[in-house]
Amino acid sequence: MMNYFAVFLKGIAMGAADVVPGVSGGTIAFITGIYTTLLQSITRVRPSLLGLLKEQGVAAAWRHINGNFLLALGSGILMSILSLAKLIHYLLAVGPEYLWSFFFGLILASCWYIGRQIPHWRAPQLLAVVMGAVIAAGVSLATPTEVAATLPVVFVAGSIAICAMILPGISGSFMLLLMGLYGPVMAAVSTLDLTFLGTLAAGAVLGLLLFSHLLQWLLHHYHATFLALLTGFMAGSLVKVWPWKETLLTRVNSHGAEVPFIQQNVLPVADIHLFAAVLLAGLGVVSVLILEKWAVKSH
Repeated sequence: MMNYFAVFLKGIAMGAADVVPGVSGGTIAFITGIYTTLLQSITRVRPSLLGLLKEQGVAAAWRHINGNFLLALGSGILMSILSLAKLIHYLLAVGPEYLWSFFFGLILASCWYIGRQIPHWRAPQLLAVVMGAVIAAGVSLATPTEVAATLPVVFVAGSIAICAMILPGISGSFMLLLMGLYGPVMAAVSTLDLTFLGTLAAGAVLGLLLFSHLLQWLLHHYHATFLALLTGFMAGSLVKVWPWKETLLTRVNSHGAEVPFIQQNVLPVADIHLFAAVLLAGLGVVSVLILEKWAVKSH
């Protein structure tokens, strides 16, 4: 039970990360040592599971997919998203540079952590880390669009966003922002619009089942190169989470409030706010070290 409670807490951390555009829950999964287990459990949900269910029953099928692990993790993610969404968005509204500073330090330390798992840096790994950084930076600098939040669009968006959420360095919430659906999704979470959320979840399940097989295959056959690619993804995402930004264009959200739409990174001003931001970035780095130690102890 204590092991599953630890998984539940890791789910809460993943959910909190997934709420913030630019931060991936997959990064938290990797740091806390559950990324491989997560992929293995998801990929076991396949058509052959129906045969096992018919021959050996529900209990055997549940054990086969590591159901207790998925339930504990999913419960933590869901609880975190439902409970922390409003808090995270409040912090983004009143002190965005402080929140971004914390996540900047967290992702920076994560780059070091995952890069350290690669035993030898050769040409394929160097190429992969550069390619990952370029792709993630390009995604981070892309201009958001606006699309109608119809149910078919929401279904497709869920499939795309969940793929990003389990890929360290690529933020699912930022993908929703690029598609112009981040506001509607957060509004649906706040109002518990079950039709909207159910459609999003159905798309997410389909995308997760398909994409997880590819990720597991890459980890198995090209482990070092894939880790280098993930390191590049996270390094490139630092462009998005740079704390100091200048707003070039605003938009009116679903609540009628004016919010930033297009921003560019700028250099900070040396003042007390910079000192506080640096401290929070340091706290992000320390958080990764704590998560790493926790992952080692929980195994």
